[in-house]
Amino acid sequence: MQQHQLKSLCHGISYEIQKELDIKRCMCMDILAGCSGYINGFDIVRKYIAMGDTDYGIVVGADVLSKYTDENDINTKVLLGDAAGATLIGKAKSVKKYYKNIISEGQKGEILTCYQDKKIFMDGKQIYKFGTTKPVKCVQELLEIANEKMDNVKYIIPHQSNLKMMRSMCTKLEIPENKMYINIQKYGNTFNATIPIALNEVIERGFLDKNDKIILLGYGGGLNLGSIILEY
Repeated sequence: MQQHQLKSLCHGISYEIQKELDIKRCMCMDILAGCSGYINGFDIVRKYIAMGDTDYGIVVGADVLSKYTDENDINTKVLLGDAAGATLIGKAKSVKKYYKNIISEGQKGEILTCYQDKKIFMDGKQIYKFGTTKPVKCVQELLEIANEKMDNVKYIIPHQSNLKMMRSMCTKLEIPENKMYINIQKYGNTFNATIPIALNEVIERGFLDKNDKIILLGYGGGLNLGSIILEY
């Protein structure tokens, strides 16, 4: 048991995934960037592909939150769930639109963190304020960066944080709720797994057509937030 614990300190889960998938040659890295870590990973892989350093990359969002939730804390226990999601990213055959807006605010990270007792702490009021203002601004800035209009975006696929928060974002962005893909009612808030699970559902259900534009939106612990607009 002690040997296994020592091993876990030497490398992350990405190496275990390489081992289980029997991938002979690749670069592994683990990213710790709160609930929007998937967004950071997605952008890193895209950059490696754009630079010609690789043809494919796998971004995995996975958290076993049940190990870190306090049974007596209603702010976290009833919201958080265990899950994993993955996305295989490859080079497109033609030029596709891609822009990102990734921001970190480490000075405010104490409102959603995991302390030395290994239990997740969340200041519900401050997180709600953050989650209903900063992601909206992040998306608005992204549209400006990409010189794009919201009318041309098929879906926003957000981190599944809280239904009330996502509805508030829809109101502030002046979009109908059906433009924001929501599946929190099925899985709860699963941190890094929420976006890849939702993205997979959107694709599997045939909701996207060629050249549709979507926005991936992450926000949470760190504090970290990021948005990506891409063409399907």
